[in-house]
Amino acid sequence: MVEPMEFLYIRIVKAKDLCDEENCVVSYEPYVEDRIHTTFIEFFMKIKDPENDGVKGRVIMDVNEVPKRVPPDSPLAPQWYKLEDREGVCVKTELMLAVWIGTQADEAFAEAWHLDAIGVSYEGVVNTKSKVYMSPKLWYLRVNVIQAQNLEITDKNRRPEVFVKAVFGGIVARTKISLSRNHLSPMWNEDLMFVAAEPFESLLVLTVENKVGNNKEEVIGRCVIHLGKLERRLSGKPVDSRWYPLEGEEGKENERPTTYNSKIQLRASLDGGYHVLDETTHCSSDLRPTVRQLWKQEIGVLELGIVNATGLPQMKKIGGQGRTDAYCVAKYGQKWIRTRTIMDTCSPQWNEQYTWGVYDPCTVITIGVFDNCHFQGSDNSKGVQDSRIGKIRIRLSTLETDRIYTYSYPLFVLQPQGLKKMGELQLAIRFSCSSYFNLLQVYTQPILPKMHYSHPLSLQQQEYLRHQATQLLSLRLSRSEPPLRKEVVEYMLDYDSRTWSKRRTTANCQRIKAALSGLEYAVQFLETIRSWKRPLITVLVLLFLCFLIYFPQLLFSSVCFNLCVMGAWKYRSRPRNPPHMDPQLSSVHRLVSEDLDEEFDGIPTTCKNTDALKFRYNRLRVMAGQVQILLGDLATQLERIQSLVSWRDPRATSLFVSFCVVSGVLLYVIPLRLIFIVLVFYALRPPKFRSKLPSMPVNFLRRLPAKTDSLL
Repeated sequence: MVEPMEFLYIRIVKAKDLCDEENCVVSYEPYVEDRIHTTFIEFFMKIKDPENDGVKGRVIMDVNEVPKRVPPDSPLAPQWYKLEDREGVCVKTELMLAVWIGTQADEAFAEAWHLDAIGVSYEGVVNTKSKVYMSPKLWYLRVNVIQAQNLEITDKNRRPEVFVKAVFGGIVARTKISLSRNHLSPMWNEDLMFVAAEPFESLLVLTVENKVGNNKEEVIGRCVIHLGKLERRLSGKPVDSRWYPLEGEEGKENERPTTYNSKIQLRASLDGGYHVLDETTHCSSDLRPTVRQLWKQEIGVLELGIVNATGLPQMKKIGGQGRTDAYCVAKYGQKWIRTRTIMDTCSPQWNEQYTWGVYDPCTVITIGVFDNCHFQGSDNSKGVQDSRIGKIRIRLSTLETDRIYTYSYPLFVLQPQGLKKMGELQLAIRFSCSSYFNLLQVYTQPILPKMHYSHPLSLQQQEYLRHQATQLLSLRLSRSEPPLRKEVVEYMLDYDSRTWSKRRTTANCQRIKAALSGLEYAVQFLETIRSWKRPLITVLVLLFLCFLIYFPQLLFSSVCFNLCVMGAWKYRSRPRNPPHMDPQLSSVHRLVSEDLDEEFDGIPTTCKNTDALKFRYNRLRVMAGQVQILLGDLATQLERIQSLVSWRDPRATSLFVSFCVVSGVLLYVIPLRLIFIVLVFYALRPPKFRSKLPSMPVNFLRRLPAKTDSLL
């Protein structure tokens, strides 16, 4: 999918016989330096000698004699070479090395030092290599706080206000104050949820506290739970509750050293039947549950070729000169990839190819381009962040199977000064299907795992847990080598997508207006017919309505056939390339300086004004953010209906057109009265015959693409 690039690989292994009889050159820190000429390569064994040049010998190799290696051939075995002095006389020292010519598909490509990284420190070279990262396995940690018994309250003259506080990995959650009449045995029956990642490093700490005054709490007791001892729940069946003893902490004010009979009843579990959301639901790249036992079979393979970028701006200045050191990051499912950093060029050539297994075609792959600011070593890059150059999202369902798409996508970044085009990124992408029947069958299945419907989480819970998951992923991936830094992970996962933005609200309103344009056209058409502005059309419509009145059984058949004709007619104008970021759709062209200041302002606001104004301003933004989500969801549903016949998802439109044909035939054959009776009985069936899972038409509609992928 990408152009093969030839590289000269040099692997320097070791040397021997460095010590002679007079002295040992090991104490002079030996190293190897290679010089590549037009027709030959020189390898120099040197030592750090301030008096001389330090050359202890050299090896000369003809470039034309270097062997070529093509994987899956085994790696080339290194061999010993005798060193020569400047007169061509062999010396005692020998050097073991291997030299070969290969492509970027070679196993050594990811670990190799590239020629353009000359002058970069050793610590900085690590940050320029290409790597593959795997997200840790994420779990939902559910703690159902039931009740406590035999609590020891210090102030018995005052009605206690007892609650439970849970701390896990720096995240704090607390129950409501117990309303139980029994003050010594309060009850809550309340769920607290966290996100945990394997391996489990943090402990769950629960404290039972009593409010004793304004912003003051008295710790009654605490218990510490290790997550490795908790039961892992795969279905909706609740786990057994357990009693945990409450203990005090010595040496802390207002806390007793021990509590003898106090205990707390909990139902704690690791819920593996959910998919832990770390991305927005509309742009998710993975929909599988946590536990592998619940995964469905793989339906295809996604291949991505990151070819090159053109027109990138100069992102920073080093030594008074502007430069760009660009690299790409792609995320799909649990697999993250990072290309190597191409040093000091605005037109980098990567030509790297990666693959992912696909379990659901209605998912999105995200590719981001960044400027590397950490290749100068840790001492020179403290507090520096990698700069954003742009991001691209591609929905797999908009791709035809087994077709290679090669396209240059524009890169846009919204800055406090306004929208800026940062260049273009050329990609090659292909979605291969292993079983077309299994691929089409996925469209009738629920998007999320069963637990999301049998024990649903509220929208507020999902967003709260998604922010936890993003922070946890940022922490874990930043500990890799080279690190995938926090600013990169948060940008790829749309960490701030729920923040209020007047621009996003305007864009969602425009999406709704565009989606309702078909209804507006229908109203205008009816008005045209009613007003006899086009008599021929009016006469034809009258004849058609008379025909349907005399033959009402053809009503639904004609609607189905009309939709089928509409879908077939729009096949010619189907999109030829995957959609990309659309500035016009994102309402960036209407921004003014005040809107930009508001969008890049955080919560709470940094605007210098009175406290009352700040409070009203922040409250308005939070409320407007909820309206923004509602408008976005409404626009998404309307666009999904519109995409039934738009061929944006060719498989979904094919299924819909085929369904219309079959439905038209069946509605013609089956008596209309019988159909109405079946629909009424089906709609009014008893609750025990209903499933908590959404129906097949709802599943199909939710899988249809929308323009959410194209929003900045």
